[in-house]
Amino acid sequence: MGKKIPLRQCVGCREMKPKKELIRVIKTPEDEVLLDINGRTNGRGAYLCFCAGCLQKARRSRGLERSLKIAIPDEIYDRLEEELKQFDTERQSVIHAGDGR
Repeated sequence: MGKKIPLRQCVGCREMKPKKELIRVIKTPEDEVLLDINGRTNGRGAYLCFCAGCLQKARRSRGLERSLKIAIPDEIYDRLEEELKQFDTERQSVIHAGDGR
């Protein structure tokens, strides 16, 4: 029997996906909202797909705020969007480097 793959739900598109295909957003004990790149930082977490569209959906529906149980100001969403774009760019370059492109 195969190894069980942990699934998590994206708070933007609400799709269940393998945990490794999502990025974790956390609320630290100091009430900071951050991207958790390695998925191991302490704090309450919620998961998003790597696309900016899911962050926008989570922003409109307030799904991220409900999951993290904190009000999130617009400047935090803007910062998260920039960090997500930067992380996705780095991730894509690593994927393409592995393909030999």
